[in-house]
Amino acid sequence: MLDLRPEDIIHKSQLHRLLMEIVDQPLVAQTLAFKGGTCAAMLGYLDRFSVDLDFDVLKGADEVALRKAFHQVFDHLGFRVTLEFDKVLFFQLRYPSSPTKRNTLKVSTSDMSVGSNQYKVQYFPEIDRLINSQTIETMFANKLVAIMDRYAQHKTIAGRDIYDIHHFFVQGYGHHSAVIRERTGLEPKEYFAKLIDLLRKHVTQKIIDEDLNSLLPYKKFQQIRKILIPETLSILAQEQKRL
Repeated sequence: MLDLRPEDIIHKSQLHRLLMEIVDQPLVAQTLAFKGGTCAAMLGYLDRFSVDLDFDVLKGADEVALRKAFHQVFDHLGFRVTLEFDKVLFFQLRYPSSPTKRNTLKVSTSDMSVGSNQYKVQYFPEIDRLINSQTIETMFANKLVAIMDRYAQHKTIAGRDIYDIHHFFVQGYGHHSAVIRERTGLEPKEYFAKLIDLLRKHVTQKIIDEDLNSLLPYKKFQQIRKILIPETLSILAQEQKRL
């Protein structure tokens, strides 16, 4: 279990309250699937702090009704919406807290149809709830693709994405290759070659330090920060040869 700072404990509590209220809404529970860093951390697959909630919108969902349900949850909890997108279900929220401490979180959904995504109902002991969520193999594959997608769309790379794929590989989790094929149009071996090239050219120590220093305990951060890039590149190269 991570050693959290006091403000992180408060944020995690607010995150859990929000997630519980969201999944207790029957409409939401039936039409969304939990995913992302917070999902992976709560299931024990990831050992870093994660600050937001991410979901897939399942096929056939009524997004107008979902938006209304989200707002009902936010109002009930006293969360203020500070930013909302019209075309997708994305909300930036502010919860009651000291102005000098973290008090914002995001709820985002993706309606991108990925037919090869796999889901199952899993138990989340921290909130005592069963939630339909991406399998670890699906989360891993989507995380591998997200690095390239983020760079293509925003010309940025997130240090947490590098950390997550390194951790998933080291823990021995598999990745669902069909997701990589569907989302990239490439065989995994070809995709890994492109990913290695991208990371070699564009990942810097500054990117790693700025993104991860608030998501890992100090000791863990100092242990991983300098080895993360070379180890990840080495692991990816080994995986490419294996495929």
